[in-house]
Amino acid sequence: MAQLVVKERKRISSHIGQYGTLLAILGLIAVFTVTNDQFLTYANFSDIIKSVSIVSLLALGVTFSLIVGGFDLSVGSTASLATIGAASSLVLHRQELLVALLIPLALGILVGLLNALVTIKFRLPDLLATLAIMYVINGIQLTYTKGFSIYDNMPIEGGTAPGRFIPSFLFIGQGTIGPIPFVALLMLVFFIGAHLFLTYTRTGREFYYVGSNAEAARRSGIAVNRIKLYAYVLSGLFAAIGGIILASRIGTGQVSAGAPLLMDAVAAAYIGYAVFGTGRPNVIGTLIGAILIGILLNGLTMWDVPYYAQDIVKGTILIGALGLSYIQKKQRT
Repeated sequence: MAQLVVKERKRISSHIGQYGTLLAILGLIAVFTVTNDQFLTYANFSDIIKSVSIVSLLALGVTFSLIVGGFDLSVGSTASLATIGAASSLVLHRQELLVALLIPLALGILVGLLNALVTIKFRLPDLLATLAIMYVINGIQLTYTKGFSIYDNMPIEGGTAPGRFIPSFLFIGQGTIGPIPFVALLMLVFFIGAHLFLTYTRTGREFYYVGSNAEAARRSGIAVNRIKLYAYVLSGLFAAIGGIILASRIGTGQVSAGAPLLMDAVAAAYIGYAVFGTGRPNVIGTLIGAILIGILLNGLTMWDVPYYAQDIVKGTILIGALGLSYIQKKQRT
């Protein structure tokens, strides 16, 4: 009898571990719907999707670095740099859509290459190396902008800025296709592509081999350093895409706009460990984690919880996510 009780408890615990995040999302939706009649509306859910799309892409970058056993803390700063790059192209240099997209993407790839350089060639710990890169990026964007945001008709030496945020760029973060926000479709495309890449391609599977045991992967013929390089470049690239969406959503290039998103992105990636009991970083789990955080922060805002108090909630979520990932790892070993 006692053994049956123990088995039943383990079974329940396993189900909670696998589906707890989904239950938490449904629970939050129920609570916020009951307490605020504006929560379950198209306009509000559209806002949630738009905010989730930015956080989820940064979290996707973090996920790629976690899969190979690394950790990219520079994604928030990379998003800020991409935001400034896009805004500068449009407003200060009067460029069209293609240039406004290519420049921030190139900046994101450059940051990824820099992270790979210091972690692979110089063999610095990923956490410390990407933290240092984060400060370097912040310094670069502050130096370039002199601490000012970039916006339409902003005053510059000799008059006002010659360019503006063009409609085609603003459509990325603000447009809709039918009733669906364009960024939602964009987010799904990237996540489906990342999932297919990691699940069904040889290179994608090698990401997990490297993260599980780099030395064993090296002995089996996998180019470990090359895989880590790919991971950091993808991390920088997705952070830059998140920065582009952020700039197009708010219509300005705000200095350090992506910095507050770092904690959300990291928490979403670690929540992904527990989703469906995988016990490892994964794309689907990261997306669900980002949705959980987006719904929670939106509901707290509707409850008029001050933004500084929301950081307490974010920190608590991150502690819980880290604890869950540790438990999942321990159960797998």
